[in-house]
Amino acid sequence: MNPHDVIAAKNSGKSISTTDLYSFISGYVEDRIDDTTMSGLLKAIFDHGMTHDEIYTMVDIMIHSGKQMHFEHLNEYVCDKHSIGGVGDKTSLVIAPLLASAGLYLPMIAGRSLGHTGGTLDKLETIPGFRADIPLDEFQKLVKNNHSGILAQTSEICPADGKIYALRDITGTIASVPLIVGSIMSKKIAEGIQGLVLDIKVGSGSFMPTLDEATELAEMLKEVGEHFGVRTDLVYSNMDQPLGRFSGMWCEVREAINCLSGEGPKDTMAVCFKLASKLMIQSGKAKDETESDSILNKLIENGSAYEKFEVMTAAQGGDLNEAEYSPSYTLDIVAETNGIIQSMNTTEIGWGLVEMGCGRKHKDDILDSSAGLECHHKIGDEVQAGEKLFTCFCNNKERLKKGVEKISNTVCISSEKVELSLFYN
Repeated sequence: MNPHDVIAAKNSGKSISTTDLYSFISGYVEDRIDDTTMSGLLKAIFDHGMTHDEIYTMVDIMIHSGKQMHFEHLNEYVCDKHSIGGVGDKTSLVIAPLLASAGLYLPMIAGRSLGHTGGTLDKLETIPGFRADIPLDEFQKLVKNNHSGILAQTSEICPADGKIYALRDITGTIASVPLIVGSIMSKKIAEGIQGLVLDIKVGSGSFMPTLDEATELAEMLKEVGEHFGVRTDLVYSNMDQPLGRFSGMWCEVREAINCLSGEGPKDTMAVCFKLASKLMIQSGKAKDETESDSILNKLIENGSAYEKFEVMTAAQGGDLNEAEYSPSYTLDIVAETNGIIQSMNTTEIGWGLVEMGCGRKHKDDILDSSAGLECHHKIGDEVQAGEKLFTCFCNNKERLKKGVEKISNTVCISSEKVELSLFYN
C-alpha cells in the first residue's frame, strides 16, 4: 500500500479498499505514517466523503485498535445514550442513574467541552474527588456493581480514534460527517452495548443547524450502529435555546440533581424521558412511552433515581457533600424592550459561557466550577423592558465581563407570538 496513491484515489472520487484503509490507519497509529500524510487522507475524506463500506471498515479498525468492554455475563440490557452537542445539556447526568435505577446497565464514555458546547465530564469533575480516568477492567467491575458509570476516553479505548481526532482538530476536518460517525460509533460499539439512543440536536445551538443536515448525520449513525448489531434509535431535539434553567458547570450538576429529585425544569425532563423511553422500550422494560414514563416517574418519586446518582458518583470518588460553589461575581442581562422572545443565538450563548470558564479555547485552559448562567425566560415568553433575561456568574471579573458581552445581544424580542416545539418528528 502506497499512502500517496490511496490519497490520490480518494481525491479522484474512488473508494479505498478494506486492506488499504486498514494499512493506512494502523500505519498512522503505529507511527509508520506521519501527521502530514494522514492529514492528506483526512482532507480527501472531508472533500469527497466515504462510502458505507468505507465507513464500516473505518469503524471496525478504530474499535479493534484498542480494548473493548464485555458484558455478556449480565442478564440485563446494556445500553447508552449520546447527544450531538448542546448548551445546557445535562441529560446524561439524569439518564444514566435514572435508567440504572430501572435495572439497565449503562457504561457511558463521555466527552469534555467541544467548541461552544459543554462537556459532561467537565461538569461531573466539579464534584470533588470524581474520577473519570479509570482503568477499563476497574470500570467494567464498577458498572457491573452499580449499573452505571461515566468514563473518559482513555488510550485503552479506540486509540486510533483518539489520535485521528486530535489531528482533525488542527486540519479543519472536524465537520466531516463520515469522520464524525466513525469517532462517535467506534467508542459506543467498543462499550459492548446492545442498544443506543442518539439525541440529535437541531437548531441555533447545535453543530447541525438544519434538520436536513442533522438527518444526514443521524441516519448514517443509525446505519453503522445496526451494522454492528447495536439497536439504535434517534430523537431529534430542539437546540434553538439552552436546555433547562441553568447552563454551565456545577450549576448543571445541581439542576440534574433537581431532575432526579422531581424538581427539574419541564423541558429538561421532557427530553430526558423521551430519550430514556427509547431504551426502556428496547430493553422490554416498557411496552410504550406512557408505561416508561410511569415507571421512571415512580423511581424519581421514591428516591431510587437520586440514590443511584449518589452511588454512581461515590463509586468514582466523588463527594457530593463537598460540592457547592458560590461565584464571586454576578451580572444580569435585561430586556431592552417590551415584547415576546422570538429567538436566541444559542451558539453565541455557548461561546459566552466558554469566556466565563465553562469551556476551553485551548487544551490547557483551566475551567471554573462556579461559572454558568441562569436563563430566566425562554422563546415565546412575554417580557418587559428591564426584566432579567439571564444571570451570569463566575469567579473572574474580567472573564465575566467578556462572557456577558457575547451573551448580551443573543435574544431577539418583538411583538409576534411564537411557539417552540421541543422535538422534530
